[in-house]
Amino acid sequence: MRLYFVLILYFVVPIAIIIGFCHSRKVRKIGTVLLTYTIGVAMSLSGMCSFEPDSIEYESLHRMQQLITNLSVPLAIPLMLFNCDFKLWAKALPRTIYALLGGIGAVLVAVITGFLVFRYQGIDEFPKVAAMMTGIYTGGTMNFNALGASLGVAPSVMAIVLAFEMVLTTPYIFFIIGGGFKLFRRVLKNADENADFSTSIEPNTEIEQYGELVKRRNFKGLLKGLLLSVGCLAVGAGISMLLTGKINELVVILVITTLSIALSFSKHVRELPHTFELGMVFILLFSIVVASMFDIHSVNTSSLMIGAFVAYVMIVSATLHLIICKILKVDGDLFTVSQIALLCSPPFVPPVVGAMGNKRVLISGIVIGLVGYAAGTYLGVVIYWLLNLIG
Repeated sequence: MRLYFVLILYFVVPIAIIIGFCHSRKVRKIGTVLLTYTIGVAMSLSGMCSFEPDSIEYESLHRMQQLITNLSVPLAIPLMLFNCDFKLWAKALPRTIYALLGGIGAVLVAVITGFLVFRYQGIDEFPKVAAMMTGIYTGGTMNFNALGASLGVAPSVMAIVLAFEMVLTTPYIFFIIGGGFKLFRRVLKNADENADFSTSIEPNTEIEQYGELVKRRNFKGLLKGLLLSVGCLAVGAGISMLLTGKINELVVILVITTLSIALSFSKHVRELPHTFELGMVFILLFSIVVASMFDIHSVNTSSLMIGAFVAYVMIVSATLHLIICKILKVDGDLFTVSQIALLCSPPFVPPVVGAMGNKRVLISGIVIGLVGYAAGTYLGVVIYWLLNLIG
């Protein structure tokens, strides 16, 4: 009976959080992903997901968890990228490009130097951890999940990395929303040089419009998006079989990402309604399953060192990014949204823009986040290969 209750929660909790997001300002401020992971970890700590290792319940739960984690991210990636208008990037102002490249460069430097600093501290699967940190700090949870799945990272390691990342990033978000952006305005002159570009979208644009998923007029478009996503997964699996003779998750994820970006240049695909939100549903499903697999007994010296590594990457990358933006004369608000877009993903940009009261940087923040979405998985793979060569 407890097994069925856990399986029901896997599907009910994301739906409940989405409903809460639509009706509660507090839920919107906290964020859907953060809430989902928190509940998943709580399920694990409560012992709800613990069964005897040799029992039928244990095997059944493990198979269901594997099925969900193997399918949810590959289905989510195309859905979340279909709506992205990457042609907007060609219209971005130079300082938006500086903010993006400076942020990505800062993350790469922080990850590589952090690897060299902590390489002998006994961190399990360290190159994979570094790759996931590259992904999450250049595009958010989607890239983290994609890299974790494609590189075959143990769920317990993924849960530990994400737990420390949330513990460190969440206060940073609240610091910015609570007025920390004023500090960046003082350090970096707050210019209005990107005002002309920002007028290309509506000021009150919201990225996560979950209420649209249940409207009849969007059903056909959402179904098309889902079928296209399944098609991308099928092509990725087929190419993987041709190249490696098996389903190689890394090949599948890279093929899916490339196909999704290519399809997004089609106006018909790009205008499919609210596929981003449908993709987020799969991400939330993945999130609660992975978080519920968190094992408190896995917290040891190695996991504490993972926490130190995550803290190092966050602090060093943010500091370097600030210095680069100072040198390149990027204004404070643009720096702020680029930080949030890269560290947390585009859905976090509108709340921060609202807190700052500067809608002019909204489109710049979203564009930076979208490019981070597209590039994060590739960068993570490159870092993984590079760090394996370093040893």
